Amino acid sequence: MSNARIIYLPLGGAGEIGMNCYVYGYGKPGEERLIVVDLGVAFPDMDTTPGVDIIFADIAWLVENRERIEAVFITHAHEDHVGAVGHCFERLGAPIYARAFTANIARGKMAEYGYSEESVRTVSKWPETVTAGPFTVGFLPISHSIPESSALVIDTPEGRLVHTGDFKLDAEPVVGEAFDPDLWAEVAKPGVKALVCDSTNVFSTHAGRSESTVGPEIEKLVSGAQNMVVATSFASNVARVKTLAEAGERAGRSICLLGRAMRRMVEAAIETGVLTGFPKVVSPEEAADIPRENIMLIVTGSQGERRAASAQLSRGKYNGIELKEGDLFLFSSKTIPGNEKDVIRIVNNFSERGVDVVDDSSGLYHVSGHANRPDLERMQEIVNPQIVIPMHGEHRHLREHVKLAQAKGRTGVLAVNGMMMDLSGNEPTVAEWIDAGRTYLDGGVQIGALDGIVRDRIRMALNGHVVVTVILDEDDEPLGEPWCELMGLAETGRSNAPLVDVLEEDLSQFMGRAGDKTLSDDDKIEEGMRRIVRNTSQNEIGKKPEVTVIVSRLS
Repeated sequence: MSNARIIYLPLGGAGEIGMNCYVYGYGKPGEERLIVVDLGVAFPDMDTTPGVDIIFADIAWLVENRERIEAVFITHAHEDHVGAVGHCFERLGAPIYARAFTANIARGKMAEYGYSEESVRTVSKWPETVTAGPFTVGFLPISHSIPESSALVIDTPEGRLVHTGDFKLDAEPVVGEAFDPDLWAEVAKPGVKALVCDSTNVFSTHAGRSESTVGPEIEKLVSGAQNMVVATSFASNVARVKTLAEAGERAGRSICLLGRAMRRMVEAAIETGVLTGFPKVVSPEEAADIPRENIMLIVTGSQGERRAASAQLSRGKYNGIELKEGDLFLFSSKTIPGNEKDVIRIVNNFSERGVDVVDDSSGLYHVSGHANRPDLERMQEIVNPQIVIPMHGEHRHLREHVKLAQAKGRTGVLAVNGMMMDLSGNEPTVAEWIDAGRTYLDGGVQIGALDGIVRDRIRMALNGHVVVTVILDEDDEPLGEPWCELMGLAETGRSNAPLVDVLEEDLSQFMGRAGDKTLSDDDKIEEGMRRIVRNTSQNEIGKKPEVTVIVSRLS
C-alpha cells in the first residue's frame, strides 16, 4: 500500500500508571485501520476527584474514527487494563479478544451493562493468531501477577511489533505460565520493528524475584502464629492467594475467602483451568464456629479500600468474624503510591485492637509483578528491537526507560498520552497530537475531566456554599429581605454575630441602595449579591464560598 504508515497512539497509560489504552494503526494517513490494546481504569482520590467512581481514558478520538476500528485486544485481567470494557464497548462497537481467564473477567464486566457474552471472544495462546484488517495479532504468554498475562505480537505489512503488556521474567510463577526465553527468541527471530514495553520498575536496580520465593517465608510466618491469621493481597494475584491458602492448610488451618473480588477471581481461575489444587475453603458462617487458632482468612482490601474486607475487619465485626488481641494480620502486598493514608488507617485500627500487623517492609512476603531494570535489559536483548517505546509508567519512568534503550544503542521514543507516532521508515516521528483527556464515571453518568463538575465540587468542599434568595414584585421592588442558607461554613465570624445575619444585613443594604437599572436586571442582582457574599464571608471567616443566587419575580 503506497504511502501507508504504522502509527502508535497511547490514550492512557503513558505518563501514568493505570488507565491503559493504546492504539495501533496501519494505512494511508487519516485512513489507517485501527486496533485498540486494553481499556483500563484508574481510581479516584478525595483530593483531586471527590465523589468520582472510576476514571478511564477519553476515547473521543476513537469514537470519531469508530468505522476504522477492527478489534480490541485485552492483554490481561487487571482493572487498569480491562476495567473500562463495559463502559466503552457500545461507543466503539468493535469485537473484544482475550485469552480464557481474561475473557471470563471481561464477560462479567460486560454482563453488568447487559451486553452479550459473545461480544468477548476467547483466543488461545501463540501461535494462534487473529486477523484484524491489515493486522495479525497473537497472544504471547508472559509471567505477571495475574494468570494468563500475554504480550501481543502484532504483525503489519511493514514489520512486527511486540506490545509486552505488564510482565516480569519469572521461571516459577506458581500459577500461570513461566517466562519462556526460547519462545520469545523464536518470535523475535524474523526481526522486531518496535518493542512497546512496561516501564513500571525501571528504577529498581536488582533482578526481579520469583513468586515462588515468598511461599516458604509465608509458611514460616503462618505456622508460628498462635491465634487467628488474616492475610490480604491483590485478589487478582491468584498465585499469591494460592500460596497463602497452602501455607494456611499446611499449618492445619481451615481457609476462608472474604470479599467478593477474592471469590470472583478464584472462581474464574478454577473455571478456566488456570488454577488447580486450590485448598478446600469454608464459608464465613462456618469460619465463625471454628477455633481461632485453626482458621486463616484471605481477604480483600490490601490498598485500604474502605468497603473491602480488611477495612471492615479493622473497624469491628465483618460477616460475624472479629479480630482480637494477639491475632495476626499480614499485608502480602505493596502499597500503591497514593494509598498510604488509607492503609495506615487500617494498620492503626488493628493496633488499637491488639492485632499484630506484618507488612512487606522486610521484602519477605511480597514480590512485584513487574520487570526490574536488569529484566528490562534482558527483554531488550532477547527481542532486539529496532525501536523501544516505553509505556505503563509515569513520565519519569518513560524517560529513564528511553535512556536505558539508548545506552544499549537502540532508538528510544518517549511517547506520552496523545502523541501519535509514525513508526514507518527507520526514524520514528510525531505524526499528530490528539486530545488525550480523562473521563469520569460519576454515579451513573460519564463526564469529562474538563467539564467543570468535579472542579465545582472541589470548590464547594474547600470553601463552602451559600444560597441567596430574593423575591421582587411586578414593579421590581423587593418583597421582604433577602435570605441565605449556609452549607459547610462556620456559623460565627469576627464580629461575633451569626454569619447568616451579617450576610443578610449586607444583602439588604445592597438591595436598598440598588437603582431601578439594577433591580430590573437579574444578572446585575446576581453579580452584586455574589460579590457581597464572598467579600463579607472573606472579612468574617476568611473564606470565599461558592454562591448561588435565586431571583424570583412575581408576575
